[in-house]
Parts: sequence; structure tokens; C-alpha cells
Amino acid sequence: MTITTTMIPHSRPSIDQEEIRAVTAVLQSGHLAQGAVVERFERGMAAYFGVVGGVAVNSGTMALEVALRVLDIGPGDEVILPSYVCAAPWQAVQRVGAQARLVDIEPETFQIDADLARAAITSKTRAIIVPHLFGLPADLTALTSLGLPIIEDCAQTLGALEQGRAVGSVGTLTVCSFYANKLLCAGEGGMLLSSDPLLLERARSLREYDGAPSLNPLASNLKITDLQAAVGLAQLDRLPGFLERRVSLARSYREALAGSSAILPVVPAGRSHVYYRFVMRISTSGPGSDELSECLGRLERHGVQCRKPVFRSLHRYLGLDGFPASEAAEREALSFPLYPALTDEEAAHVLMVMRDEWRRE
Repeated sequence: MTITTTMIPHSRPSIDQEEIRAVTAVLQSGHLAQGAVVERFERGMAAYFGVVGGVAVNSGTMALEVALRVLDIGPGDEVILPSYVCAAPWQAVQRVGAQARLVDIEPETFQIDADLARAAITSKTRAIIVPHLFGLPADLTALTSLGLPIIEDCAQTLGALEQGRAVGSVGTLTVCSFYANKLLCAGEGGMLLSSDPLLLERARSLREYDGAPSLNPLASNLKITDLQAAVGLAQLDRLPGFLERRVSLARSYREALAGSSAILPVVPAGRSHVYYRFVMRISTSGPGSDELSECLGRLERHGVQCRKPVFRSLHRYLGLDGFPASEAAEREALSFPLYPALTDEEAAHVLMVMRDEWRRE
């Protein structure tokens, strides 16, 4: 395999003339702050999920915090979430003063384990945050049977289905992120969505304080701009094509790795995968092994920038034990470049590197 100095990045936003025209129109309008374009974006996202409405805010992390606040979750309450996830859900729980109850993941899918979530419920449990990781839905059927409010985190799973239901349409609340590397990007921003008008109104009261009939000490300036919303709307129009490209690339990756020692993404019956990330597992010698770092280094030397899909599980930050599936994922999970802006030539190089790396074994 030939070493190359040209690097295919792990992520890259898909920006085209549609987004440029949309932003130009906002600039020419003279109205840049939150306005009619944000409202159109909120309606568009709500229609996409099939819910009543949405409230755009300045990040996905803030959307999580607002979701907790509109459910009146605070000091003395507990919120269940998986350990194998980025820090944002834990940060949101801390900011409202509640306690995070971490649980392990399903070993094969990387999703929160519903049986372990059930076992973690106490008299103080007020909600479950369900991040649908890497483009695959969690087991919403099992999770909703637990009888607690579900906050679906769809930052990575727009367009996926679970038992025929759109991810994001099932929980009490749904949150999205529009960060630059997400399925639908606006540079930054997030949104809270729900079919409960009262929860939506509470969220709006926390997003801004100007014009409110009374002072709310929890209200802040969490707005996004019409510029960001314009990018988001253009991306929403292009989302079906984005997802089609992702699924096509994933199919090629699967074919390239078929029959190798690579452990390919699992898609349980009743769930669809939109491949925000192509996350496979490599074979390792077990705890304490460094095969993943070595593999990442080899792939990067040959021009393919791969990543660990979760930098570090939450329980490891907190010094907790008892999360074997999360720790196995940290040792074994490897994310390849997969995004609509990946050119056919780049995809061909990724496929070549994949074949060479796993043929080497």
C-alpha cells in the first residue's frame, strides 16, 4: 500500500450553491437576527419529524438543557443516559442540577441498553436521554415501555426508522444539533421539538427574555440567526439526497470488508441505518491493548483520517466501573470517512485502503 501525503478528512460539510444563495438572500434582506427564516426552519424540521413544532436554539447541547428544564428536572432528580456518548448530555444534566445515572450500551449496536436502563430506575428518575448514535436508532420500543419521559437525541440519526416510526417522533421531546459535521449542518445551532404545545411554549420562554410579560431568571439569549436557519433550510431540502449517498457509500464499504476480520455495523431487525458514521470494530487482544491506535496511525499514513467515534466514555471521566460494553467499544470502534461531500475518487481510495489493511491480516 502506497503512503500518501494527501489526507481524506474524517468529516467535511456538504455546502453547495443552494446554501450560498440562501445566505445571500438573507444578507440582502437586511434582517440577519432571528426572524422569519428561523420560523420557517422550525416548521420545516417539525414537519420532517411529524411533530407539532420546534424551537431553534444556539447548540444541540443547549437544546438538551432546555429539554430538561421544560420537564422541570433539577436538583434531587435523576436522568438516565448511556456512558458511551459525548459529554453534552452529561453537561446538560449537570447544568440543571440533576444527577446523571449512567448505564452501559448494547454490545453490538453501541446504543443505550434498555434492560440496564430499566434496572437503573429509582424513585428519583425523571427522564431518559436516548442518543441515537452513528445513524442507528436505539430500541425505542423497549425504552418507551419503561414509562418515563424520553428525550431523543437525533443529532446523528435524522431520517432513520425504528419499527416503521421516524426517529424523533416517538419521545416526549426531541433534540437536534446542526454543528458543521452533522447530517444537517448550519455551522452551529440546535433545536428542540415536541408535539406538546405547553413544552414548546416553555422552551420559547427560556430562549429569550425580550418582550416577556414577566422576568424569568432562567431565560437567556439562546437564539440562532436567520443566516444559520437559511443554511439549515437549504440542507433540509437536500437531506434525502444526503442520506441516499451515505447509504450507498456504506454499502460499498461493507462489500470491501466482506469476509475480513473487520466486524461490520449491526442493524437489528426493525431499525434502519442512515450512516452518520461508518463505525466498525477491529479485533483486539482485550483490555489494555493498543491495536486501535496502531490501526488509526496506519490508515492516516495512507491518507485516510479515521477516528474513535467517542473520545472517552463518561464513566471513565468519573472513575466508575461496571461498563464492559462501553470499554470494549473504546478499544475496538473505528469510524471511517463517510459523508455526501466525499468524492467518488476519494471513496475509491478509502475502499483501496480498507481492502489492503484487512487483507494484511
